[in-house]
Amino acid sequence: MKFIVGLGNPGAEYDATRHNVGWWLLDRAAYDWDFGAFEREGPALVAAGSRHEETVLLLKPTAFMNRSGAAVGQLRGRPDFDATRDLMVLVDDAAIDVGKVRMRPGGSAGGHNGLKSIEGALGTQDYARLRIGVGRRPAGTDLAEWVLAPMPAEDEDIVVGLLPDLVEALDVWMTEGMEAAMSRYNR
Repeated sequence: MKFIVGLGNPGAEYDATRHNVGWWLLDRAAYDWDFGAFEREGPALVAAGSRHEETVLLLKPTAFMNRSGAAVGQLRGRPDFDATRDLMVLVDDAAIDVGKVRMRPGGSAGGHNGLKSIEGALGTQDYARLRIGVGRRPAGTDLAEWVLAPMPAEDEDIVVGLLPDLVEALDVWMTEGMEAAMSRYNR
């Protein structure tokens, strides 16, 4: 079983913000894979289906970004869950340019509060993550203001244009592993 978690903030006022690009990708995957609508299950919205003869759960934690670990931490008790093998977290990254993508098999949170929350809940940094560049914060701009602001149309177009390739990257991660996905989709 695979668990793909998209990080974002709940509420319509956050839908178009940089911080919600993880949800954008999860929505695109659910659509492309014909998983149907997300439904509330405890602390997350969940869509599920079969992909490559394996069950896949797509999860959107419904707490704010810095509390995302609450939903992911509940996976720890499942007998079919191994974070190092089965978990992929989709997240915005304000330290890389718009249109850049970084897949990694693990590592530090890099200052991202959503990833810090997940690390705390899982007790490990050893889980895959796909970081989507949302543009570097301009000097003198508050980081929270930057990631919670809507993206300019040209930046949004770039990110939305990446989504089909990133859904393919998730497929490659599930079927061929992280090394193959990184070599093909990191840019």
